[in-house]
Amino acid sequence: MAIYDVTDLEVYRRSLESLKLIYKISYKIPESHQRLRTQIINSAESIPPLIAEGFAKRSSVKEFKRFLNMAMGSSDETITHSREIVILSETFKRIDNNLYVQIESKYKIISKQLNSLIKKWVSFR
Repeated sequence: MAIYDVTDLEVYRRSLESLKLIYKISYKIPESHQRLRTQIINSAESIPPLIAEGFAKRSSVKEFKRFLNMAMGSSDETITHSREIVILSETFKRIDNNLYVQIESKYKIISKQLNSLIKKWVSFR
């Protein structure tokens, strides 16, 4: 498959689509844990723009990989925050654990796709 535009990258599309779950779970977090809500939203929302900015600099493999690595870090951070939410949900019982499982699964795939793209980018060019 030819890659002409950032929207041709499945990982980019997946990271945007996965935001729906983040928004859904984040607003079930109690107000007393506003910091966690902000952190999971910020980490998840940063992934698509990092991929897009890296793609815009794809003529420099080093720069493209640097942005993909930052996106992967944000994806892994999102997984960590979702695990924190599970711990929180044991106390507040407001959050469906199935939602957490979906988030972790989606962001693990995003991290793996980013890692794969970083490793294979030279062969795409």
